[in-house]
Formats: sequence, C-alpha cells, structure tokens
Amino acid sequence: MTVLDLAAPAPVRTEVTEATEFRLLGPVVVYDRGTGTSIVPSGPKQRALLATLVAHAGEQLSADRLAEELWGDRPPANAPSALHTHVARLRRLLPPGHEWISTLPTGYLLSLGRASTDVARFTRLSGQGRAAAPQDPRYATRLLDRALALWQGTALQDSCHGPLCTAEADRLEEQRLTALEALYEAGLNCGRHAEIVCDLERFTAAHPLRERLYDLLMVALYRCGRQSEALGVYERARRRLVGTLGVEPGPALRCRLEAILNHCPTLTASRPRHPDLAAEVARLQDRIDRLVRDQTDLLRRVQEQDAGR
Repeated sequence: MTVLDLAAPAPVRTEVTEATEFRLLGPVVVYDRGTGTSIVPSGPKQRALLATLVAHAGEQLSADRLAEELWGDRPPANAPSALHTHVARLRRLLPPGHEWISTLPTGYLLSLGRASTDVARFTRLSGQGRAAAPQDPRYATRLLDRALALWQGTALQDSCHGPLCTAEADRLEEQRLTALEALYEAGLNCGRHAEIVCDLERFTAAHPLRERLYDLLMVALYRCGRQSEALGVYERARRRLVGTLGVEPGPALRCRLEAILNHCPTLTASRPRHPDLAAEVARLQDRIDRLVRDQTDLLRRVQEQDAGR
C-alpha cells in the first residue's frame, strides 16, 4: 500500500504541546489545559485513528495496519487515499504549532512532543500507589484514588473496533482492575474494612472470575465479624469458577478459607507501619510534579498577559 502526503510540517512550539493532553481513559479527547477546551473527533474512524496513533505514540504504524484498524478485513478499494484523507482531517483537528503526525515511507507516526496523556498519568500514580502501599497505605489510597479518578468510562470508548484499539483497551482495563485491587487492599490495611464491603460486593459481581476481589471481600467481612458471610463468598467464588472455567479456586483463596476457619491472627487489621524511603520518594515526586504543573500554568498566564499588552 502506497501512501503519499504532501502536508508541510508545521514549526514546533513546545508551549503548545505542554498544554495538550490526550485522553484515552473514557471517550477519546484532546484536552487543552490552557483554554480548558476539549477536541473530540466527530466520527468513530477518526476517534479510532487518533486512539491508535496516541496509544502507539513514537512508533511507526504501517498504512496496512491502520487500514485494518479502520476497516477490518473489508477495506475500500481506495484505502490508501481514504486513510490519507482521515490523517489530513486529524491533522487539521489537532492544536496548531506542532507537527503531531509525520508521514513515513510506509505509514504514519504520532509524536507527543511534550504533550501528556491520561494513560501515562494513571500509570505513574497507580505505580506510586502500589509502591507506597506496604509501608504507608493511607498515602497509597490517596494516590490510587487519584489514578482511578482519571477514568471517565471504558478505555478508548466508542473506538474499540480494530485489533490495536481492542488490545490496548483490554490492557488498560486489566491495569484499572489491578489498581482497584491495590486500593481495596490498602483500605483494609487502613482499617476501613466496613467502608469497602459494599464496593467489593459490587466488583465481585461485575468481575466474577477475579479471585483477588473475592479474597479481599472475605477479609473485609471477617474483620466486620461476619465470618459465615465470608465463608459464603468462598463458596460463591468456587461455584462460579467451576461452572465457568472448570477449575477450583487457586491456592491463595484456599489458604484464605483455611485462615478464616482457623481464626488466624494474621486476619486481624494491622496498624500501618511508618513510611519507608520508597514511599517518601513517591510522595516527594508527586509534590514535585504538581509544583511543576503549577509553575507551567503560571508561566503560560504571564506570557499571555505580556502578549496582550
């Protein structure tokens, strides 16, 4: 497939990319922090094209792979020209002042420059939260709450029709569930078992094959003095796993059952330990990131005021 694109590259202005955030954790949106406005591609193919390029930013995607993403195994006869048209429309849609999409001999590449993505923020915050959880669960819950608050719906909403977007959405959903499990484990370590029982009931119903959620719910119920209900959760998990997958619960869930039956002392809520060095570093990095963002916003406002004089 031959792709030709005669669009001239625009001059690079880093202040434009710094103010731009590509959002994939929900509807596909380009958000301008400077103006507070959002750019939403109008059609599903435009959204899928943008989502694919952003998810693989810095990576060359061949025209054939992009065509498969947009049209599956039934591309139009003029697929190269149609793809070129979609790319050209997307270029016009994105904020001016930066060459977002480059044309390469066999495909296209999106360069973020200094723009950000909500996926990168989620990855950073959730990673810091999991790192802080063993020593400082209260701080971990704040980080994980902030990470999960970035989600505004299912990942790559209304864009998951091709193999690349589908795979990326599945990967991100797995990361979201892992962050949720870390959040509720940190909540248990903060002594918040009574607060999270309802949430864990809801999530085990929504994700009935995730043994970790059943495990956390059993501990929360046991700490609330509801041992029989905790045992009932194990039986519910076993029936679902056997009925759906034909397998018994794994060793972690079976060990949890034995611990509850034997009233194991390790099931009682433990006091959070003092933060270790890793948690302190994560906390300081979080504060530094916020200060940098605040300083960037302040400099932008000053520049705008100077330009308006």
